Amino acid sequence: MFVLKEEVVQFCQRHHLKLNTDLGQHFLIDEDILSEIVAAADIEPDELIVEIGPGIGVLTRELLACDARVRAIEIDARLIPLLKDFTHKKNKSLDITQGNALAVPFPEEPYKIVANIPYHITSPLLRHAFLESTVQPTSLTLLLQREVAEKICDPEDAGMLTILVALFGKPHIVTRVPGSAFLPPPKVESAVLHIACRPKPLTDRETIDRIFTLTKVGFGQKRKMLRNTLGQLPEGMAHLEHVGIRADRRPQTLSIEEWIALAQEFSEGSSAGRQNAKDG
Repeated sequence: MFVLKEEVVQFCQRHHLKLNTDLGQHFLIDEDILSEIVAAADIEPDELIVEIGPGIGVLTRELLACDARVRAIEIDARLIPLLKDFTHKKNKSLDITQGNALAVPFPEEPYKIVANIPYHITSPLLRHAFLESTVQPTSLTLLLQREVAEKICDPEDAGMLTILVALFGKPHIVTRVPGSAFLPPPKVESAVLHIACRPKPLTDRETIDRIFTLTKVGFGQKRKMLRNTLGQLPEGMAHLEHVGIRADRRPQTLSIEEWIALAQEFSEGSSAGRQNAKDG
């Protein structure tokens, strides 16, 4: 850790670089955590890796050492020449895009996301990867806020990110990361989260869109029972009853399977279809 920290400190001093923590610029300086990230990503030679917010390239350099092709997306134009310098200017395996990762289209070929991400973009980044991209990643290995990582992995107290990730993959926490592993240290604890993505989502896109329409209603008043949120929608109480979900439950207690069943139940014409079946 001390060797890498000294290298990063000297590099920043040499280039008179002041980090913008508002952009989430906290450089990882712990070699052991770097090794765990790379091991969790399970990178094969020539695989395409998308890295968001590479900074000067501490993680980028490790990814390139795996003989991966790295597409790095960096919003801070100041860091582009420094990224090239730190990772060696003529590395043909490194493609750098200056821009906002939430607005840059992700590749249309198989790829993995490996990144120490600015924590404030966690939710929009996952939506961009899973809901807005033509091709979803095969896996994501992310260094992010510990509380968010734990929430994503907790189906018994689910949030909207828990549901989104569960639809597309299986998450687990690789390791927890102390603030001392960064320069400068962030005010929150961190964790490495790995998401092994499914070959295809658990359900179709129409149902996924309906799930998030319903979760916005349910989680809009998280502490309220479903009877007071989803139950207030047209035929809401009947839909809850039909799929066997008690109206006195709260949204964070529903499993991903129950959200899928509920979204399918709320599909247009579902009630009419059941009535026609009865009449027939």
